[in-house]
Amino acid sequence: MSDPMPFLSDNAAPVHPKVWEAMRAADSADNPYDGDALSAELDARFSDLFGRECAALWTATGTSANCLALGTMVQPHGGLVCHEEAHIEVDEGGAPGFYLHGAKLMLCAGEGAKLTPQGIAALIDPIRDDVHQVQAYAISITQASEYGRSYTPAELSALIDFAKDRKLGLHMDGARFANSAAFLGGSAAAAAGGVDSLAFGFIKNGGMGAEAVVLFDSERAAEVRYRRKRAGHLQCKGRYLAAQILAMLEGDLWLANARHANAAAAEIASGAGDRLMHPVEANELFMRLSPTEREALRAQNFAFYDWGDDAARFVTAWDTRAEEATALGKAIASL
Repeated sequence: MSDPMPFLSDNAAPVHPKVWEAMRAADSADNPYDGDALSAELDARFSDLFGRECAALWTATGTSANCLALGTMVQPHGGLVCHEEAHIEVDEGGAPGFYLHGAKLMLCAGEGAKLTPQGIAALIDPIRDDVHQVQAYAISITQASEYGRSYTPAELSALIDFAKDRKLGLHMDGARFANSAAFLGGSAAAAAGGVDSLAFGFIKNGGMGAEAVVLFDSERAAEVRYRRKRAGHLQCKGRYLAAQILAMLEGDLWLANARHANAAAAEIASGAGDRLMHPVEANELFMRLSPTEREALRAQNFAFYDWGDDAARFVTAWDTRAEEATALGKAIASL
């Protein structure tokens, strides 16, 4: 049998050739840690990308990118509002509690794993302002959400206004930020809005082992540099991480890769009909499929994850073959 057609996860996709090329080009002596020439380029490159001043630091994982940023926003005795199905709650092995020294995750409901000002207010407004109850310090949202939903600029603006009014920090987990930016028209600034910090994901989108912590506050950026070292994430040869990120930014490769993945997801969705559990606004699809139907798809050599007893998740990537996406869409339509 031929190799399975992979729709398990964009984490399983290979490294983009241009990223390998950039790492080989960086393979000469330079200053260690983040003192190299490539790392020095990051602040300016991301400031240009977002159209406002920011600092950008490399780190090796999305979990560390989230937690290093969040550690500057939430005191150990405080709380962080996030969706009840947020990655930081469900899939980071308690890392936020570790990095935030016991701060509480305050779980909020929301359709499509998205938060709204109304939902957050319903969660935090009943909290008394006294030492016996945990007070909210910040909000974390995910772009695209854990169900592949994208916050529109209007939705982001409402959340930003709410956070400012309540004096709460606003963080964005952007593991699939590129896919949302592509869906929303290609503007990084529009996809991020006025958040205070962003974990900008590259690994799912063609990178090898580099994510960016983007901070739009210079004081928080200075603090994260110390936190990164203390957490064991200040790599000695940081130029290889910077090289990956810069390669993805060059010529908007990050955006081209995401557009390819999104187009493949849209092709699959064309055959899904009312099986879709959520609108497809990035590169993930969630579908109602019985165990028998899932078995039939696997018998046709499609690889994907079950999503509970009666559903499945399919994820496309920068290298998804158009003919395989078409084949999956047709296979689903014929069930």
